[in-house]
Amino acid sequence: MSSSTLTLARSADAAPSVAPSSTLARLSPRLIALLGLTTALGAVSTDTYLPSLPAVAEDLGTTAAAAAFTISGVLIGAAVGQLLMGPISDRFGRRRPALAGIALHVVASLLCMVVPAIGWLIALRMIQGVGNSAATVTAMAVIRDRLTGGPAARVLSRLILVIGVAPLVAPTLGGLIAGVAGWRAVFGFLAAFGVVLWVLVWRFLPETHAVERRTAGGVGVALRGYAGLLRDRRFMAVAVLPGLAMSAIMAYVAGAPFVLQVGYGLTEQQFALIFALNGAGGIIASQVNAALVRRHAPVRILRVALPAALALAIGLLAVAVTGAGGILGLLVPLWLVMAAVMFIPANATASALTMHGERAGTAAALIGALQTGTAGLVSTLVGLLGGDAVAMAVTMVGALLVASAVLVLGTPAYRREPRAVASGAPSSERLVTREPRVEAACC
Repeated sequence: MSSSTLTLARSADAAPSVAPSSTLARLSPRLIALLGLTTALGAVSTDTYLPSLPAVAEDLGTTAAAAAFTISGVLIGAAVGQLLMGPISDRFGRRRPALAGIALHVVASLLCMVVPAIGWLIALRMIQGVGNSAATVTAMAVIRDRLTGGPAARVLSRLILVIGVAPLVAPTLGGLIAGVAGWRAVFGFLAAFGVVLWVLVWRFLPETHAVERRTAGGVGVALRGYAGLLRDRRFMAVAVLPGLAMSAIMAYVAGAPFVLQVGYGLTEQQFALIFALNGAGGIIASQVNAALVRRHAPVRILRVALPAALALAIGLLAVAVTGAGGILGLLVPLWLVMAAVMFIPANATASALTMHGERAGTAAALIGALQTGTAGLVSTLVGLLGGDAVAMAVTMVGALLVASAVLVLGTPAYRREPRAVASGAPSSERLVTREPRVEAACC
């Protein structure tokens, strides 16, 4: 990073807490890339390990459902960790919690290399998720320290471009590592990745949360912060949408190794290629979204993308039940569903964060906890329902159906056309509601 990043850190200390910038100029491309790598820690931890799931089940003498729970365990650990890390980042700043969390990820990864049984692996994966959560909270809070509304949604979409490299590269890399040295060596790679990321964060991540803007107090203050967010029904309705969208994604992530490798007999390399193609669809969708939010408020994109994703998921379920078209008949609607779902998290997250900029870390933590916790719990249904294509599709349809109901019943997204109240914003960045206190990019 250049000295411009350090200048960004100093300007953050002087910036007023209630006036985040509305322009992307305040976040340099290099800082966005670093935030993307930081956020990608969880994706790398999941995607690199995916091809090893059948081998883990065989080596540790366990079931496919138990092996798949090592994926869900990371998400559940991240959900709990984010609830802790959010208030901590509001109290102590963004850098120190991130560094501590990445260090915990490294230690947990090293211990995963020597586990004797599936129970230990699940427990350590949960701990790994706690460490990963610090990185996720930091990235979202840094963005909210600087941006709001549409600009924040654009940056979140661009983060997905960085995160999207994980499904393109990580499964292939993980398959190669596991093929040469066994699945345990994959965790050695994850530990090394964590070490490199720790050094980059220590060296280049600026502190964007000035001392005078930090919250004081301990557990009581944190609990009151969460209580305030939980009482905001409009915030909660929007905050749960990323988790439901991620549930659909994780149903695919948890089910695909068994559906494609066991059910359709694909090799690890063929599976990695399919996974990469679906990841490419997500990248394309996220960049289309980054362009769309320049002209349309996030809510307008949400109210089109969510029903479209649900309709495509229902089509996927029909193919899974009938077996029409063989593996190609399954992969085409699956690709379309994954692309459509990727329009939801960035717009919903940016919309929810806009409502509570005064406690961005706590709000980001609650959104992240809902996202990873919901996805972790829902994705376990794939294994419980049989681990086949029908189970995967049913879980995806259920998650998107609930998300659609929340958007319709919990927000005014479909009740009337949003009216812009933020001057100078492209389209409406925030909407007038019947509750004057709430100024949201969504509702």
